[in-house]
Amino acid sequence: MTRTWGRPASEDGAGWAVVDVETSGFRPGQARIVSVAALALGDDGNVEHSLYSLLNPGVDPGPTHVHGLTAAMLEGQPTFADVIDHLVELLAGRTLVAHNVGFDYSFLVAEAELVNRELPTDSVMCTVELARRLDLDVENLRLETLAAHWGISQMRPHDALDDALVLAQILKPALVRARERKVWLPVHPVTRRRWPNGFVTHDELRPLKAVASRLPCTYLNPGRFVAGRPLVQGMRVALSAEVKRTHEELIERILHAGLAYTDAVDSETSLVVCNDPRPAQGKGYHGTELGVPLVNDADFMRCLDAVVGGTGIEEFTDTSLAGDQFALF
Repeated sequence: MTRTWGRPASEDGAGWAVVDVETSGFRPGQARIVSVAALALGDDGNVEHSLYSLLNPGVDPGPTHVHGLTAAMLEGQPTFADVIDHLVELLAGRTLVAHNVGFDYSFLVAEAELVNRELPTDSVMCTVELARRLDLDVENLRLETLAAHWGISQMRPHDALDDALVLAQILKPALVRARERKVWLPVHPVTRRRWPNGFVTHDELRPLKAVASRLPCTYLNPGRFVAGRPLVQGMRVALSAEVKRTHEELIERILHAGLAYTDAVDSETSLVVCNDPRPAQGKGYHGTELGVPLVNDADFMRCLDAVVGGTGIEEFTDTSLAGDQFALF
């Protein structure tokens, strides 16, 4: 099965593009970018190219107390249209990386569409989700907290260039730790559409959990999981809240293995990943009421290394009725 969500940290990619934007507000398409920084990194995390510019948004710059940029400072600065050629060149072929990537990506694509341009981005990675997977001993996952954890100096918080430089320095040791711990990187695909008039729109970056529950599985559901036996492609897997690993990481592995992710627990569910053997509520409790087996996330991850091939839906035909005739009414 072709892997499109996540990849092992041990696998090489085509490099990273670390980005940060400061904006006049929080709603893409209405608020505008007032400064942008982008750093092209090799797959090892070393900086190869860079872009930084203040931008004249043509509107009020918004929360000056946050980003420190005033209308006077932005007057006469380039527009997004002036820098997009350089930005496109820097992004091409690389995975776009940001801290809360959904925010930065949505603003960049909104700005690109305003000038009828297309971002060449096919995949993104959120460093907040990556940090969650690394089991760091930190109070929270804010950029300044991660910088302090890795011993990185942050000179000007909420300055696009400084934030991008700090994030690039965080990414390098984070990638090393991910490889050491055999963690999958949360690299997710993004898509765009070209309309008959030639206009390009970028599809919304939606959380994997919202997407995965609607993805069709190409294998028939073989039924319930039995302890001591392998997982079989097509099994329907639900996730409880009582797990150590993030749901995103578990769903990536479920999809890659040819299993089906379900957001509900019912009689067709094959197993529930739950670290509490006697849950008092939630999906784990519902599973035990229905007789669905519970498997902790550590055992589940080990089972993923030996998943048995399932029966493809296109391979299944019912020949028991061949040659017989039936009345329709």
